[in-house]
Amino acid sequence: MSDEIRRSMPLFPIGIVKSLTDLSARQIRYYEQHSLIRPARSEGNRRQFSFNDVDRLLEIKALIEKGVNLAGIKQVLELQEQPENEQYDEEQIEEIHNDLSEKELRNMLQKELFNAGRYGKPNLRQGELSRFFH
Repeated sequence: MSDEIRRSMPLFPIGIVKSLTDLSARQIRYYEQHSLIRPARSEGNRRQFSFNDVDRLLEIKALIEKGVNLAGIKQVLELQEQPENEQYDEEQIEEIHNDLSEKELRNMLQKELFNAGRYGKPNLRQGELSRFFH
């Protein structure tokens, strides 16, 4: 039996995975809901995790601790799944992360601009921001 087959075998229930990763059951289910992991199911419909699933959860945890958001994590994981000749280097992955952050910042500032002046609360940055959005 090859090492990859062994690492893919569903062996662990969620309780053991919680201990191994220091993640809550809710966090693990959340990552599954967003298709970041795909644990196997037993006949009783219980999640069963492989070594590969545990590794992926630890990787997700590390990325979150670095400040990467869910969309960024999805992109990083997608890049890692590409064949070796198509993989991006770490600088390109960091650039993707920064682009996501800039887009989110623009959206946040745009919402602030549109909500400025509502409820009788004028915003001092309104004049400065208005020149960036048409």
